[in-house]
Amino acid sequence: MQKRAEQTRQTLIRAAAELIGHGGLREAGLVNICESAGVSRGALYHHFATKEAVVVAVYEEARQETSAMIDAAFDAPDQEAAFDAPNQEAAFREAAHGALSRFSSALSQALRDEPIVRAGLQLDPDGSSDSDRRLREEVLTAVRRRVSTLLPELPSEEGDLVDLAMVLMAGLESLGHADETWWSPATSDRIWRTLRPLFVSPTATAADSGEPGN
Repeated sequence: MQKRAEQTRQTLIRAAAELIGHGGLREAGLVNICESAGVSRGALYHHFATKEAVVVAVYEEARQETSAMIDAAFDAPDQEAAFDAPNQEAAFREAAHGALSRFSSALSQALRDEPIVRAGLQLDPDGSSDSDRRLREEVLTAVRRRVSTLLPELPSEEGDLVDLAMVLMAGLESLGHADETWWSPATSDRIWRTLRPLFVSPTATAADSGEPGN
């Protein structure tokens, strides 16, 4: 019985996420959630006090998933190896690029395949969509904080490069809502390969990556 109850709860959360992901928060009304999940209003109220509570659950699950992605991307062997590298500065630059690339690729795949992540990034902790408090902004802030631990004393031009990285990830998330090919991990990987010389060689240009022009 407990397993079935948890399945119903997850079905409601996923239904709300799919509605938000495809039509925005306005689509996640009580009737729509229940119809999409194939459950009664009574079943919804058994698990959640309000419809808003379902939406908050979407945010919370998406937050857990994105936090795990950040940890997986930044807690990698190349960062430990950087401490023993002959050129630590270059090694930490390489580690920062690798972590950003890994996270961006994982996020792209989750946006494409996971309705809860796709919807949750649009939400704030209250289950609304305050643009200053959305999970997307929280995630980007967390990623930037992790980069700063690898590159703690950034010259202004390198700070600009990290800003570019944040804009890139925010842009991929936004563009994918209109064309999901932007959420392909292959697209993310290709773009990060292009940016690699800017991270590992401060005087390089994107053209130095060897990527063919468009």
